[in-house]
Amino acid sequence: MSVVSPKIWLVAGEDSGDQLGAKLMAGLREIAGGPITFGGVGGEAMIAQGLSSLFPIDDVAVMGYLPVAARLRTLLRRIRQTVRDVVDAKPDVLVIIDSPGFTHAVASRVRKRMPHLPIVDYVSPSVWAWRPWRAAKMRPFIDHILALLPFEPDAHLRLGGPACTYVGHPLIERLSELRPGSEDTRSREAHPPTVVVLPGSRRSEIERLMPVFGRTLALLTAEIGPLEVVLPAVSRHRAMIDRLALGWSVPVRLVHGEAAKHAAFRKSRAALAASGTVTLELALAGVPMVVAYKVSRIEETVARRLIQVPTIVLPNLILGENAMPEFVQAECTPERLVRALRPLVTGGPQRDAQVCALDRIDGLMRLGGDDVPSRKAARIVLGAIPAT
Repeated sequence: MSVVSPKIWLVAGEDSGDQLGAKLMAGLREIAGGPITFGGVGGEAMIAQGLSSLFPIDDVAVMGYLPVAARLRTLLRRIRQTVRDVVDAKPDVLVIIDSPGFTHAVASRVRKRMPHLPIVDYVSPSVWAWRPWRAAKMRPFIDHILALLPFEPDAHLRLGGPACTYVGHPLIERLSELRPGSEDTRSREAHPPTVVVLPGSRRSEIERLMPVFGRTLALLTAEIGPLEVVLPAVSRHRAMIDRLALGWSVPVRLVHGEAAKHAAFRKSRAALAASGTVTLELALAGVPMVVAYKVSRIEETVARRLIQVPTIVLPNLILGENAMPEFVQAECTPERLVRALRPLVTGGPQRDAQVCALDRIDGLMRLGGDDVPSRKAARIVLGAIPAT
């Protein structure tokens, strides 16, 4: 470490970044072995680690062209406010965490006003999937990228992006919570089979996928008999999920919180999930899955022109093959979903092939020795601070 008592500013823009930031803060304290002054923007998890957030993270936690356009004035005001805070605080290093629409706007403006301040980006934008020119565009204001996925450093090297190091996905630190024990394994084979349903964490995702998932489960129960359906509900959207679940003809048990979600994963025979980080959680838990996603027509039109990968499912990208079936937009229908989900529940070659693919995820994501992502990331952040 270059500074006896470093001052580190962290800027996150949504819940997933808040969770990453909290683990990073804990890792920084562990590696530094002394006091650290934190500041910036974060949510509940980072606040619990001692951050006094400049404003509520919900002010900037928006995604998608239409939601961003609707809140543009607030976003621009919060960007300016965050830049002023960083410049006034004069930290030793700035760490921006995911949410590139917000955090990169902050970082590029800070770099112009503080050209010598080290800036670390925790989570690579998906330059390997769409808009690859963003990699080179980041170089003037990002000094180092901390990548969560093992193929991302090669992608940035190929695309002319900033220095990039694979630090591991934070889920690696939670394998004990995800992996089934002997009792859980027996539950996966029990009757009726448990199917975990994950319609997304954002309002737009939930509104579009809940009706489709409900009809899919109705078709499945008509074909194979009763199911134990568990839905880990996002707390902030609980009322909406409760309302939409009432329209399902299949009984569903809603659970809340990370512990209950991971308990459901450990016992589940199969999963029906929205595309996102949750698919990686399911993969590490060894739960065969069918993945679905729907966006607005405007977003679909833009995405079709920009997305440059053969799959949007994270485990598939890590494996380099489309092992988990995915159904996007017009293909996301109950009839297609149930055809893919049925063999994962009843068993057979399709289930066996996916289980074998999931078993390979570990080796591809593992870090060397007994290292963990939060500590590896913390060492790079502290190493970015100039010697004094």
